[in-house]
Amino acid sequence: MREARCRGDKLNLSEEELAFYDALEVNDSAVAVLGDETLRTIARELVDTVRNNLTIDWTLRESVQAKLRVIVKRILRKYGYPLRTSRRRRQRPCWNRQR
Repeated sequence: MREARCRGDKLNLSEEELAFYDALEVNDSAVAVLGDETLRTIARELVDTVRNNLTIDWTLRESVQAKLRVIVKRILRKYGYPLRTSRRRRQRPCWNRQR
């Protein structure tokens, strides 16, 4: 925990911002393309946005979760963060494919 605090202080990020930063930093291509400063900016904006849009029962309500997912994706696209799309997701289900 102390190590995380030191990293947060070094990067000038709060604990929550550091958690988002770490999640964003996992994508190596994002680090290479966007750089450290942009990832910090994205992390700060994500924390502010999520805080402003949370409700008491957000873990139970699918509509709130869906809204948060949309907001997060918008922020990531705004900064050009490379979103991964899995091959499976791009393909239509077998029952919808035309023969």
